[in-house]
Amino acid sequence: MNIQTTAPATVATLSMTGISKSFAGVAALTDVSLEVLPGEVHALLGENGAGKSTLMNIATGTLRPDAGAMTVRGEPADDLNPREAARRGIAIVHQHPAVLPDMTVLENLLVALPSTVFPKGVSVEDTASALLARVGLRVHLRDRVEQLSVAQKHLLEIAKALAVDPALLVLDEPTAPLGQESVDLLFALVRRAVADGTSVVYITHRLAEVRELADRVTVLRDGKLRATAVVSEISDHDLLALIVGRQLDSTFPPKHVAGADEQPNLVISGLTGRGFTNVSVQARPGEIVGVSGVVGNGQSDLLRALAGLEPFEGTATVGVSSLSSKELLARAAYLPADRHSEGLMMRLSVRENAAVSALRRFKQRVLMNRKRELAMVGDTLGSLSVKAASMDAAVSSLSGGNQQKVMVARALLSEPILVLADEPTQGVDVGARAEIYGILREVSASGVPVIIASSDAKELEGLCDTVIVMSRGHVVDTLRGDAITEERMIHAAVSSTTRTVSTDDVREQDRPPTARALGFRRFMQGDYAPAVLLVAVMVGLGAYIFSTNDRYLGDFNIQSMLLLVSALGFIALGQTIALLTGGIDLSVGPLAGLLVVVASFFIVEESAATSLVLGFLAMLAVSIAVGLINGSLIRFGRFTAIAATLTTYIAVQGVSFLLRDSPGGYISGDVSRLITTKLGPIPAAFIVLVAVTIGLEFALRKSRWGWNLRAAGSDEESARRVGVNINRTVVLGYVATSVLTFGGAIMLMAQLGIGDPSQGVTYTLSSITAVVLGGTSLLGGRGTFVGTILGALLLVQVLNATVFLGLDQMWQYILQGTLILAAAILYSLARSRRARRTKKA
Repeated sequence: MNIQTTAPATVATLSMTGISKSFAGVAALTDVSLEVLPGEVHALLGENGAGKSTLMNIATGTLRPDAGAMTVRGEPADDLNPREAARRGIAIVHQHPAVLPDMTVLENLLVALPSTVFPKGVSVEDTASALLARVGLRVHLRDRVEQLSVAQKHLLEIAKALAVDPALLVLDEPTAPLGQESVDLLFALVRRAVADGTSVVYITHRLAEVRELADRVTVLRDGKLRATAVVSEISDHDLLALIVGRQLDSTFPPKHVAGADEQPNLVISGLTGRGFTNVSVQARPGEIVGVSGVVGNGQSDLLRALAGLEPFEGTATVGVSSLSSKELLARAAYLPADRHSEGLMMRLSVRENAAVSALRRFKQRVLMNRKRELAMVGDTLGSLSVKAASMDAAVSSLSGGNQQKVMVARALLSEPILVLADEPTQGVDVGARAEIYGILREVSASGVPVIIASSDAKELEGLCDTVIVMSRGHVVDTLRGDAITEERMIHAAVSSTTRTVSTDDVREQDRPPTARALGFRRFMQGDYAPAVLLVAVMVGLGAYIFSTNDRYLGDFNIQSMLLLVSALGFIALGQTIALLTGGIDLSVGPLAGLLVVVASFFIVEESAATSLVLGFLAMLAVSIAVGLINGSLIRFGRFTAIAATLTTYIAVQGVSFLLRDSPGGYISGDVSRLITTKLGPIPAAFIVLVAVTIGLEFALRKSRWGWNLRAAGSDEESARRVGVNINRTVVLGYVATSVLTFGGAIMLMAQLGIGDPSQGVTYTLSSITAVVLGGTSLLGGRGTFVGTILGALLLVQVLNATVFLGLDQMWQYILQGTLILAAAILYSLARSRRARRTKKA
């Protein structure tokens, strides 16, 4: 079946002809053609894995096709990248938002949007606020994006797309996580954009949305074009047949017919927790319970509590046993709405994700039985028709629907006593939906209670035997049998006047935080909070040491400490750049030592000016070369950052000993004195270090270089989607790391006064310690140069304190290790607490 319509005689906004694309030899698209006309909404339908997102990633420059041609407004566009696509007026709202979690809302807008969006004469903040207001997103510009809900991240993505007033707007499942109010606003924005001449490609699994918005529709199946038709000229029945390749008699399986003498196998009574209060419901074997209501009214909170993830009061009885949170955590299966951040371990394989909750079933004495694991996981994945290249393929490579099935497989393998599914078909195609519905019905029929929370009232109407409707955390209606209708659920949710919420929420509403309190909370969650703590610790430690020895604040000791900080500080600044990209540089210590050895051949006593210049140029050239090697090994050699820089560490250290097998080559005293020049009690080098730190910090916060650097470390895939050149950013980042190490080596050279190949190695650990103390994340994406310098100051102060307090050298290593361990633990605890608060918000 191949329906074609005659297009008006006009230049298409987007024309794709004969597009083919394969991944690892597996065809994702085969000879697909698509034409999108000016001022039309063109729906793109197909099962998960049909090739819809791949086709649109090619259209927006994220991917390049293996074959085929493409034009944008009549001009060839065969070498698109995200930046070029944006310049040509193409914008996309991804199914999984291309947002950068470690950056603020404002920074996400700045890194993703061209500078022309922010007109001169208008503050950046005012423009950004207007963009957010346009899509109804009410968040603070300085909120970190990781603190936003899934729906808020989608609205931010939509705001970015609409900000460029695109000629072509691609919307990939935009309504999946949105409540009805946000959906209505989105549809209004789409209609307004279309009226202004924008073309829209609308990817969805909801036929009702196609009927409401689209002019024409194209269906893909198995990576091939199946049909293009005018929406008004094709029935839902025919569309479904095109999408799944077969006739679907019904999306929903038959409901359970209860016997008169059946006793409930699930009784929830007076359940109260954060976000909900006094929830009661019961179900008999074979029945499915639905939880309805406007998004954000306690539905997800209820499921998280029943999964044992949050404490609750009241009773939850499964079978004949009343279960505590701890027991539910061990025995209930929970399918979260946000499968990427909560449901799946995206770096692990399909098999590992499916098996992780059922490891006890694969145990044979003290070891795992691999054969049993492969057989059971394979059977379960096969029964769910999971489409993957292999069980050992990365779960991140699967389509959204297949990822959802992997979560269902994990739930089934764990042999749960209760299944809790939050938005189980979000982003899942109609064929996979029918399969998931059937699986949930089979689970319920086996005697395992099933509870589903969904924003899709039609889904609950067709699938559930009992539905509770929640509003402001309170059950406002309980529907059974024929009373379960979309109209009844919506009416109950929107007409409720109850304001009953949990005790915690009442307290929060009675005492709303002031603007000052909100500002303080936002600061404490920001990058500069660790710096304040470091200052407090340094002041306290300094006061204690001074109380035992007043020479501590003498000019000589201050000068000595600041000179040490100057050497460590430059190297630590470089290490900060590496960590911000999500990497690490283990070679900085040996590199600093090698540079001093190189200097010992040129910058010696009575050297001519030419020799001095050549010496510094040689040091700089070696630095740049090592940075290029590190960056290239990571980005093009596909080494991990640790493996690449450890390799360089060994090589650089070896070259140092080849050049000088023992200390030799005395550094020019005049050069050393010049480098260690003082302005009063303060070394001039430390003043230069502070100036460099301020410049780097400004660039990190206010320049595209800084935004790109943090974006690459925050989420590489999202950064690539918004147009960041990851390879260039990371390679140049490692070059900058080595160049800053060159600055530290100049200070080390002046302090040592001789080319010693064994020196410098300790700076690797010291630089990492200083950076972590300053609050830079070991995972990348967040940190400050100011914090790094304060961390270096604290580290040198602590090592200096061992001398004034009469401690032996062993304490230097103990204290240094303790500091880095404490900083890492405190950072992890703070981040996990923020994550928990975000989930509860």
